[in-house]
Amino acid sequence: MSKTRLEAFSDAVIAIIITIMVLELKVPHNPTAAALGELWPVFLSYLLSFVYVGIYWNNHHHLLQTASTVTGGVLWANLHLLFWLSLFPFATGWTGENHFAPLPTALYGVVLVMASLAYYGLQRRIVAAHGDRSVLARAIGRDVKGKASPLIYLMAIPVAFANPWVANAMYVLVAVMWLVPDRRIERTLTTPAT
Repeated sequence: MSKTRLEAFSDAVIAIIITIMVLELKVPHNPTAAALGELWPVFLSYLLSFVYVGIYWNNHHHLLQTASTVTGGVLWANLHLLFWLSLFPFATGWTGENHFAPLPTALYGVVLVMASLAYYGLQRRIVAAHGDRSVLARAIGRDVKGKASPLIYLMAIPVAFANPWVANAMYVLVAVMWLVPDRRIERTLTTPAT
């Protein structure tokens, strides 16, 4: 399979994920501010998930820029990532509909952990296909954000049972960490290997 086909397939799946999430925002039956206000937990969970899916889409794009070939291992690792991303609509809906209750908030964290580990696995498969001196291997380096993210999610999961708001703040913290533009891959693509 060509890299272009993998990118197109992944983009389509991610677009469908966002579409499914937005369809969970039900239109109020009453034309009042109070009826609209009742949707705030669903909207907040959608907003956080939209940001996360956008971060994954953006980083996935940059990740695949470093690949010149796509192996079977890369294909399976990519499907593994898409599987966990496809659970975002469920976790988002359950969390929002239940006003950030402990169990849905914890499950949201499990999906975040698994998606981050799947992304790491995809990175590893691309590096394995292209070598330890490849563009991606040089770009990710120590990958502090990539290693810190699943650790914060793992800490947030038990915290969700004691205080879901603190757990959600931890999820937001990781999202903010990734919203800061990560130019490692772009820099490495424009810098010749030494």
